[in-house]
Amino acid sequence: MAYRIVLVHATAVSLEPTRLAFLQAWPEAETVNVLDDSLSVDLQRAGSQTPQIVNRIVTLARYGLDIGAVAILYTCSAFGEAIAQAKTSVNLPILTPNEAMFEAAITSGSKVGLLATFGPSIPSLKTEFQSMARRYGKAPQLTSVLVPEAMEALKSGDTAAHNRLLAAAAPQLSGCDTVMLAQFSTSLAFEEVSRVLQARVLTSPHSAVSKLKSVLR
Repeated sequence: MAYRIVLVHATAVSLEPTRLAFLQAWPEAETVNVLDDSLSVDLQRAGSQTPQIVNRIVTLARYGLDIGAVAILYTCSAFGEAIAQAKTSVNLPILTPNEAMFEAAITSGSKVGLLATFGPSIPSLKTEFQSMARRYGKAPQLTSVLVPEAMEALKSGDTAAHNRLLAAAAPQLSGCDTVMLAQFSTSLAFEEVSRVLQARVLTSPHSAVSKLKSVLR
């Protein structure tokens, strides 16, 4: 049986990292991509998750249900509040982009780093991480580093520059036990970042695919 997993993207740069993660860890899954790249633009302009943006995220989950999804994975890390509402609105397993990665980080160390390329995602990420840590009875120290120029490089098609910029910034998190690559797209720099850190490096898509596989099987 092929499991149909609907992948909801708010930026085109998350498509390839997600495809690669499924190809490596769960190639037999049937993935369907739903892209609305105006979501990230509108969030950046609004500065917060407005009711309209939340409703659009929830509507995409309902669309996933309509086309036969057995689970939905959101791949943009800036919409935590909206995805939480989608979870209560649609009777399917729904994963936020980073919850699986957060679980792994929270249980593996007391000093956690977050390497990000999309600034508006950081408040949502911190809120989600701290909320999950409290549920686990943990209080890890979270340090974030933002590298927006890496996102710009990736959008222009320069993956090598994207990876190089993230690797150059990563040593700022050298005191951490675990470093999380915040966006799905940042997983492309996994090898380069891992080479400059002694910390455990986690990526969103690979953690998410592993969790979905476990939940559905």
